[in-house]
Amino acid sequence: MPTLHDFHATTLTGEDKNLADYAGKAVLVVNTASKCGLTPQYEGLQELYDTYAGRGLEILGFPCDQFAHQEPGSADEIGEFCTRNYGVTFPMFEKVDVNGAETHPLWAWLKKERGGVLGGAIKWNFTKFLVDPIGAVVQRYAPTTAPATLTDDIERVLPKETA
Repeated sequence: MPTLHDFHATTLTGEDKNLADYAGKAVLVVNTASKCGLTPQYEGLQELYDTYAGRGLEILGFPCDQFAHQEPGSADEIGEFCTRNYGVTFPMFEKVDVNGAETHPLWAWLKKERGGVLGGAIKWNFTKFLVDPIGAVVQRYAPTTAPATLTDDIERVLPKETA
């Protein structure tokens, strides 16, 4: 059975990233956009990252331009926007499709693991998936779910500290 760790994705800087590098960590995977009414969620996502990265949380941002052309920028423009406006330091990846014939394999798997109110389809930008340290999807969140409301679920899936 596949897990998050079976996939690869390309970072905003063009590097092929093996998602197995995140084995042993809790991971929040989010489809993002720079020109969306929900774009201020970047701030909340960065706050989660600042709070929990040291305890084993990774946040993976995947820009997507499939919803009302709200992510029109190039990789460089997206990276600059995220850094300049929201101080984003969590990993960001190249633009992907999350629905349709060209859906990135990671997103096809995420949707299969946790369907939403529209079946498997992603409804809008800032849909979030929480993945546990062994790479299994444990929860899917609607686009309007504020990052700050995820803390209890994140706490439950953070890697356990060893003595």
